[in-house]
Amino acid sequence: MTEHAALLDVAREAVAKATEIVRSRPSFSVSAKGDRDLVTDVDTAVEDALREFLTAETPEIGILGEERGRSGDGGGRWWALDPIDGTANFARGIPLCGISLALVDGEHSTVAAITLPYLGVTYTAARGEGAFANGERVGASTATELSDAMIAVGDFAIGELAEEKNRARLTLLSDLGARAQKIRMLGTAAIDLAWVADGKLDAALILSNNPWDTMAGVLLVREAGGVVVDRDGSEHTVGSEATIAVGAGLRKEIVDALDRAYGVVR
Repeated sequence: MTEHAALLDVAREAVAKATEIVRSRPSFSVSAKGDRDLVTDVDTAVEDALREFLTAETPEIGILGEERGRSGDGGGRWWALDPIDGTANFARGIPLCGISLALVDGEHSTVAAITLPYLGVTYTAARGEGAFANGERVGASTATELSDAMIAVGDFAIGELAEEKNRARLTLLSDLGARAQKIRMLGTAAIDLAWVADGKLDAALILSNNPWDTMAGVLLVREAGGVVVDRDGSEHTVGSEATIAVGAGLRKEIVDALDRAYGVVR
């Protein structure tokens, strides 16, 4: 068994444990953790349990979690964990949420697992091995016309400079909304990216790049034959500003729309 395969087994077991916790908690507490941002005690319970499990299974690898921050010195390798991506959905009983776990090595992810606890699907990938949903290989969209495309967009910006950032996002929505088949805002980067990998969405435009939100989905999309770039069309890395995932046939149209919205001249 290769190291990536062994670590994928660890990731798969970790997200299965997370699913058990999420589905076993019919009631939970919700609190604010920032400007229009929420956390539940299920988020922290999942992160604590997975930190304990990952530390025991892979003590040589560090961890970065959304709720507890960074721990351990992985020598450039670390797990990126979002214990519940789509907490606002989860807190309202909307079943669009996921647990996202990636192994990041240097600038890129090499192992990924995203599980959707209320939809009964787990997406997995290891670098060079393809992307899978419940063990069945998946592939990204082959669409070449924007008029055929269903595109997911991330949440609006909040906090500092939100008004300026959202002006560009509204311009982008106006442009794509006039030309794409449909625009969707699902409220979870994990699902946005997993569904691009699965061909359910033709593109996902996440105009921010928290590693715990995106790094698992980035690998899934690439292993499914899709493209992931930064907002300016350059290669996506863990340090990118945005996460733009798209079937290869629509890359140019999507990047051109981003250029228009953000006033980029290249």
